[in-house]
Amino acid sequence: MRVLATAGHVDHGKSALVRALTGMEPDRLEEERRRGLTLDLGFVWTRLGPDEEHIAFVDVPGHEKFVATMLAGVGPVPAVLFVVAADQGWQPQSQEHLAILDALGVRHAVLAVTRSDLADPEPVRADAVERIAETSLGKVPSVAVSAVTGAGLDELRTELDRLARSLPEPPADADVRLWLDRAFTVRGHGTVVTGTLGAGTLRVGDRLVTGDGSAVLRVRGLQCLHEERADVRAVARVAVKLHGSVDGAVRRGQVLLTPDRWLVTEVIDVRIAVEPARELPRTVVLHIGTCAVVAAVRPLGEDTARLTLRQALPLRVGDRAVLREPGGRRMPCGVTVLDVQPPRLTRRGAGRARAAELADMTGRPDGAGELRRRRLVRSSELSAMGVPVPAMPVAGDWLADEVHWAELRERLGAEVERYAEQHPLEPGLPAEAARRLLGLPDRSLVDALAGLPGASELVRKQGRLYGPGSLRPTLPPPLAAAVEAVRRDLAQAPFRAPEADRLNELGLNRKALAAAVSAGALLTVTDGIVLLPEAGDQAAAVLRRLPQPFTLSEARRALDTTRRVAVPLLEFLDARGYTERVDDQRRRCRSDAGSGGGRESNPFINPIVTCEDSENQDK
Repeated sequence: MRVLATAGHVDHGKSALVRALTGMEPDRLEEERRRGLTLDLGFVWTRLGPDEEHIAFVDVPGHEKFVATMLAGVGPVPAVLFVVAADQGWQPQSQEHLAILDALGVRHAVLAVTRSDLADPEPVRADAVERIAETSLGKVPSVAVSAVTGAGLDELRTELDRLARSLPEPPADADVRLWLDRAFTVRGHGTVVTGTLGAGTLRVGDRLVTGDGSAVLRVRGLQCLHEERADVRAVARVAVKLHGSVDGAVRRGQVLLTPDRWLVTEVIDVRIAVEPARELPRTVVLHIGTCAVVAAVRPLGEDTARLTLRQALPLRVGDRAVLREPGGRRMPCGVTVLDVQPPRLTRRGAGRARAAELADMTGRPDGAGELRRRRLVRSSELSAMGVPVPAMPVAGDWLADEVHWAELRERLGAEVERYAEQHPLEPGLPAEAARRLLGLPDRSLVDALAGLPGASELVRKQGRLYGPGSLRPTLPPPLAAAVEAVRRDLAQAPFRAPEADRLNELGLNRKALAAAVSAGALLTVTDGIVLLPEAGDQAAAVLRRLPQPFTLSEARRALDTTRRVAVPLLEFLDARGYTERVDDQRRRCRSDAGSGGGRESNPFINPIVTCEDSENQDK
């Protein structure tokens, strides 16, 4: 199917022409037929030949009071049938409708000069063709017709068929954005909405979300040209039966969307056609699709501005829309959406900087340019903006500009090094702190940066980042001296752990001891019991010389230590697989200890040899 809208001045015969072409009545309201004046949108269709596809017409009102309704009809439609009457010629609403089409960037049209039976159509045709050629429509084919006599209708059908064949095919897999032009209730069927499906495919069973996100609705039925359909592909006039709570959620101007695929925004940056941005009124009405929303204007550059919408809309980069002054005292103005998620302008001079940035933006979706400007962005967010994804994600669905990503990697290395210098006892930079320092939105980005190859590799361990050589703390001189004092004490009696008073005397609190252990200078057997890192090896060698099995008392005497130390030391050796309990009173060295069964690795202490290893060394 191809869908065209009519356009032209009031009472120039738009409805009469589509009635003659289709044999259907576009004026559905009794008042319209009584007054002979189109007041609302009408929808009719026909086949131009037995083997041709359908062409549907959205018939719009031409009166100046109904320009908003005209915009609702023509907004979602890719082509127009422009009508000028031979007996009246070019009129004010002809010019306004043409300005609207130009603002929307419509490029496909046929000109019909109606009432050619009442006046010579040639002067009017020549004038209209010349005016239209100066707009986005360019040079259009034209036909002089009479809906009364039928003259020129066959030629018009030929031109319409040629136009239909030239229209581009929209992508069938595109995200659905259905602007609604009617909504009503049918007994036995519930809520029904109609609109022009401009891209994508609708299927029975699909779920759609309202533009404000207030309702998720299911498609329970589809009609196209009064025929029940299982699916409808764009471009098409479609009636959708909806299932779900629709309290006030569906009416003309509302929109139904593919869920989770659209970015709904209240602030957009736009390029303005024809009129300088500074000459726009401070308040305008933005027309897009069938929707009309009041917007505040902030001029930025010569032809760029920021619009703050009173109602959030699902917009994408490259969308075309129309601005009208409330009251319609000036010609409408076209805008192209440049950015649907623009940065806040809070600093002095931010507006000028933003204007310079917008000057280089074309309104054509540019994935590489968008990534360069945003530096970090989710691929799903970029797609929701209508921008193609230009690269592979660096983490999850996060995309990163290559230059910015390299700068972040350098900054992360510098921050890790700085943190190690400032915190020698605990040199690992917490990953969450790194995220905040770099201003990153997600922890996964820190992990991805840390995993990049580079001259200085970073090590990730237990939620912290370490630089090369900084896995172990660097003990400051006072702490190093205190640790050395403990090591001298233990060198004389390796299993007589210093008492708490001795540790306090040396200034070795819990944090200092943890740093010494991390540095590989001491070994913590349990809380408050500190020995040399090689104490496990030495204890294993001593216990191996005892008759097997042995008791706690025998072990304590052999190790020349107190029960305070012997109990946790034996449990330490049990946990690491060097000894095992025989019963409640006795232990023995494990016969399979050489295989390392049950042993836990510790990167901050030397490997502990087994009892059996010690015996072999003695031999």
